[in-house]
Amino acid sequence: MKLGFDTGYSGARMALPMDKILLAEKLGFDSVWTSESYGSDAISPLAFIAARTKRLRLGTGVAQLAARTPANLAMCAQTIDALAGEGRMVVGLGVSGPQIVEGWYGQPWGRPAARLRDYVAIMRKIWRREGPVAHEGSEISLPYQGPGSSGLGKPLKSILHGNPDIPIVLGTSTPGNVRLTGEIADGWLSMHVTPETAPRHLQTLSEGVARRTDGRTLKDFEIITNVGLTVTDDVKGALDKARPGIALYVGGMGAQSTNFHKDAMVERGFAAEAERIQELFLAGRKDEAAAAVPEAFLDAGALIGPPARIKERFARWRDAGFTLLCFSDPTEEAMETISKIARR
Repeated sequence: MKLGFDTGYSGARMALPMDKILLAEKLGFDSVWTSESYGSDAISPLAFIAARTKRLRLGTGVAQLAARTPANLAMCAQTIDALAGEGRMVVGLGVSGPQIVEGWYGQPWGRPAARLRDYVAIMRKIWRREGPVAHEGSEISLPYQGPGSSGLGKPLKSILHGNPDIPIVLGTSTPGNVRLTGEIADGWLSMHVTPETAPRHLQTLSEGVARRTDGRTLKDFEIITNVGLTVTDDVKGALDKARPGIALYVGGMGAQSTNFHKDAMVERGFAAEAERIQELFLAGRKDEAAAAVPEAFLDAGALIGPPARIKERFARWRDAGFTLLCFSDPTEEAMETISKIARR
């Protein structure tokens, strides 16, 4: 079982917990992951981290599909991989919700699954340099020949001879997109999946893997998930501190009719609670929304408690099929505790 360090979002001021990232490398963590929403980007911090570290893999968790063209993300990834030392870069790619895609990036929501397929195919063609890149996709085509085109576009081959095998892991949650992940990606960044719900999701992923023609199986896949980590004797107090973040995502991270985080809570068996949290949050009653987050939901998706409790619960995640647990900015004590547990 590999361990990852998730830096999270920047907040109002850009800062990276470099002391903890360096400790993660010292303790044997596998990777460090950055994210983006509508503030700091996911790419720039990895270049900074790459210059300060020697071994950690560098992952976007996730780079948003609408934030840049596939050619641009391919360029960014192979540039960082070349500067950091080949084999360290991992592209985690995902679709944000329509509020961000249309409201922040000014793009149509369109057909995200088809766009994901085109996006991944174009990046792989760029990295492999098997010829000038041409792609006729249902959502993205190169060269561009749509409205406003000059007609002068031509297929081009990357000047940089980069790593042709940079891994691509997809952050997906709907059954169709999880199957797509199994079909075209190197790994899956799961969302709100627990040891109890993992079997049915991995079955869906396996259905996508079965469509492959390259001989890869589910055993070849990275199965990554984010897990809360808190070392404490006050389990209830730690769960209470996690409530506002869950309420924000379930209640307000997306439109009322399209919220992937709410859907995930429903899928885990908390439909009535999810509806109530969203209702309260959108009414501006955020404290009540936080209080309505079920304790069982919080505890199932985290490693919280004294070391003995964390050790017992860690085994469930390890045995459920996950290959990498990623922790969001844990304390140094928590990092040292989980690294000891993972080595046993």
